[in-house]
Amino acid sequence: MVTRFIKLLSREFSSLHQAAFLIAGASLVAQLLGLMRDRLLAGTFGAGSELDVYYLAFRIPDLVYVSFASFVSVTVLIPFILKKQESGGAVAVKKFLSNTLTVFILAMVLVSAGLFLLMPYLAPVIAPGLSQSSLAEMILLSRILLLSPFFLGLSNLLGSVTQSYRKFFAYTLSPVIYNLGIIFGLVFLYPSWGLIGLVWGVVLGAIGHMLIQVPSVAELKVLPRLIWSINWPEIGRVILISLPRTITLSAHQLSLLVLVALGSLMASGSVAIFNLAFNLQSFPLVIIGVSYSVAAFPTLTALYSNGEMSLFVSKIEVAVRHIFFWSLPAIVLFLILRAHIVRVILGSGEFSWQDTRLTAAVLALFVVSVVAQGLVQLFVRAYYAAGQTLKPLVVNTMSSILIIFLALGLVYSFDNLPQFKLMIETLLRVKGLEGTSILMLPLAYSIGLIVNATIYWLIFSRNFKQLNFSTYLSIGRSCLSAIATGLATYLSLWFMAPLIPTETFLIVFSQGLIAGLVGIMAGLVVLVLIKSEELKQVVTSVKKKIWPKPILAEAEDLI
Repeated sequence: MVTRFIKLLSREFSSLHQAAFLIAGASLVAQLLGLMRDRLLAGTFGAGSELDVYYLAFRIPDLVYVSFASFVSVTVLIPFILKKQESGGAVAVKKFLSNTLTVFILAMVLVSAGLFLLMPYLAPVIAPGLSQSSLAEMILLSRILLLSPFFLGLSNLLGSVTQSYRKFFAYTLSPVIYNLGIIFGLVFLYPSWGLIGLVWGVVLGAIGHMLIQVPSVAELKVLPRLIWSINWPEIGRVILISLPRTITLSAHQLSLLVLVALGSLMASGSVAIFNLAFNLQSFPLVIIGVSYSVAAFPTLTALYSNGEMSLFVSKIEVAVRHIFFWSLPAIVLFLILRAHIVRVILGSGEFSWQDTRLTAAVLALFVVSVVAQGLVQLFVRAYYAAGQTLKPLVVNTMSSILIIFLALGLVYSFDNLPQFKLMIETLLRVKGLEGTSILMLPLAYSIGLIVNATIYWLIFSRNFKQLNFSTYLSIGRSCLSAIATGLATYLSLWFMAPLIPTETFLIVFSQGLIAGLVGIMAGLVVLVLIKSEELKQVVTSVKKKIWPKPILAEAEDLI
């Protein structure tokens, strides 16, 4: 049994679509566990001050993760690993990884120790709206959570190996284990230890995130170890390449930090609502955008290194088309069914109907940028695969600055322009609710990400090649399918509303499920009628996976 599991962890996936489907499938499981986690959190705490403290405690550890643990990011290390494997095999790869591991551990210990001591001075800046007692609790939780980026960074180091060798199964299981750890902490540790038990569950999840990848790396005989003799010139090259990416991610994390800090100054529970809605909108993003960008990265790196530019661009075009193909219907479904989604997933225990309505409105503003977020993930990895880290640094930093200024301007306008406030509240059906100023934060975020994706699209077309006309045609077909999906979903809800009153969980779930299925079927009918190439590719890839025999298909020749 154990041997079979290890073999499964070590299986190689060479097709872009099959790898993307594997990552998407595992991401789906991880996201479902994440939804279960958020439901437990919402039901236990409601959108209140205690959950605000919990989410605010992550801000500094998350910043550490993107600022220092990104030194061992897969997008940085994969090109090095592929070159080492080509030139010196497993021995060269293991030596490189051991160098990297040693420096990473040394850096993380020093940084974490310094932040542990500075936490009482940093916390009031990050959460200016918290009371003194809540601030003290946040400091304690943040200190414990400093262990999380350490283990997640180690997991990234191992994940760079599994992805380089296209052994995606172990990599995809990591977030599943992580969420199981958090759920364990909430169910078993929180009742006895309070919030401290909950964050220890996060740390356990991070340890599991790392350990699940060890067997695959060990089988490849490249498992790193601590060493005394460090190749500093080589580490310097890694740092030089990772530095722009680190600044890029740090800028994005700082923009989120500012948004959350602004949220702490708003009504109690605003930070909780912001984070819960952010996690919900991540569901389609992780399953679609991240899956395709992660699956494509090793191939893109190899193609660019070999000078196969036409194939490099065609791979990106395939991923772009599929991001639109999957994301647009998901956006429409989330917008129309937002209240059903929030009520079914989070509406339990202490999570009130007012919390549901406000979270649904925040979710709507987040989800409009899901395509943009997916494209940003893809284009950033495309530039990293090409060894060009400066452009993502400039574009993402500009986007982060834009988000911050937009947030400040929108919050000011919302608080001081009654007509603007009334328009937003009426549009999102939250008129009369308390704490609606939180809506300005996801609005600023989405505008910033849409601008970000637009800039990437323009500079990619200029730096590499104008995307093929067939890509724009594909996007148009996906838009038609999304419109049909949305129209059918909305009409289904309109028809059922007077017949089925939404008074119980089962009825809300059934109504949303039926409307969603009707919408999806309508979208599929449109795709079949307009002969969607992406639908053909999906069907072909699934057939090859289920029935592994020769299948005549033009689409797979591209992947």
